[in-house]
Amino acid sequence: MKDIKKILCAVDLSDHSKSVAEYATLLAKALHASVVVVYTAPSLSQYVGFHVPPNTIENFVGEIVTGAEKSMDAFVAENFPDVEAKGQVLIGYAAEEILNRAKEENVDIIVMGTHGRKGIDRILFGSVAEKVVKNATMPVLTVRPTEDELEDA
Repeated sequence: MKDIKKILCAVDLSDHSKSVAEYATLLAKALHASVVVVYTAPSLSQYVGFHVPPNTIENFVGEIVTGAEKSMDAFVAENFPDVEAKGQVLIGYAAEEILNRAKEENVDIIVMGTHGRKGIDRILFGSVAEKVVKNATMPVLTVRPTEDELEDA
């Protein structure tokens, strides 16, 4: 079996992200691995064709990223206190960005949550986790929300 020395932990900064972080931390401690924690903000580039000035979209994305970076710093400090971890905010389509960063960082495993969506919600929103699992070149550990976390969402 391959050594696991670097873990990519993909989070959406929701309440469920804490559970995902617990699994990544458990693995990192047990295997003496480092963790790259990523959150992907939407690029909103698909809205450029609408009658919204591009600079307004860029400002909005900039505000999302700035807020996400602050949230990420706090999230990493709170959830990875005894582990070598760094947080990164990415911009784009979540599955694509997670896979790209996993390759760039040469990680050995991806840990990420699922939303536990079913039926029409899954059809409408798709599944980032499913896309990552199908396309990743390394193992992916998915963490499904508990019933309590699903009710709170």
